[in-house]
Amino acid sequence: MGTILITIRSTMIVAMAHRPGERAEWADHAREELRQAGHRSGGARAAVLDVIARQDCCLTAQEIFDELRASGRDAGIASVYRALELLTRMGLVRRVDLGEAAAYEPELPGGEHHHHVVCDRCGKVSSFEDSALERAIDRLAARMDFDVGGHDVVLRGACEDCRE
Repeated sequence: MGTILITIRSTMIVAMAHRPGERAEWADHAREELRQAGHRSGGARAAVLDVIARQDCCLTAQEIFDELRASGRDAGIASVYRALELLTRMGLVRRVDLGEAAAYEPELPGGEHHHHVVCDRCGKVSSFEDSALERAIDRLAARMDFDVGGHDVVLRGACEDCRE
């Protein structure tokens, strides 16, 4: 089963499935990039990479650490942060600012990405894709004569549960 992302169009929300195996391909790509850069395989770095590859959306360093501990992996929080810093610096992981904490997710080689909605009340994070938003960003870049190398969109507000 593929990853399900949410697309927001006006007031309608549509679920979209992603190609199965996409995250496994990313993990293989990341391992190869690390190898070519001369970094050892194994240890905390490999464990962090495996956790990120299994997730549907972004995770904070603390969430990655908690997942490693729950699965019996012996890695310290400092090792998690060092791994995330290296993976981010190499362009293999994207850092997403979610307000109180940063979260991390794969930087897919083909440039595929999604955006996030964050509930300011409960902290729930959901991902979405919207082709109209991507076209609007492209139009804005053209109008401003600006070459956009990347972008993050984080919408903040109240989720359905918190509005009730």
